[in-house]
Amino acid sequence: MRKPMEKTTPDKRKKPFMRRKVCRFCTDKKLDIDYKNPKILRYFITERGKIIPRRISGNCAKHQRQVTVAIKKARNIAILPFTTAVR
Repeated sequence: MRKPMEKTTPDKRKKPFMRRKVCRFCTDKKLDIDYKNPKILRYFITERGKIIPRRISGNCAKHQRQVTVAIKKARNIAILPFTTAVR
C-alpha cells in the first residue's frame, strides 16, 4: 500500500538565514555624511544614478534621509551625476 502524500505547509519550509543589515553610520561614528565626499555617497547610488533604498543599503531611517539629502545636494552642484550617459 502507498502512503498518502504529506502536504508541505509554508511553516514547515525552512527560510534561508538572512544576515541583518546594520547601518554603517550608526556603527562607525567617525563616518560623516557630507555632500562634498563623493566616495561615500557612491555606495548609495546605482550605476544608473538612482538612490539605493533603505532595505537594500541597510541604513537606518535617520541616516538614509541624510544620505538622500546629501546625494541631491551633490547632484545640484555637479559632484555626482543625475544619470549615466547612455547612447
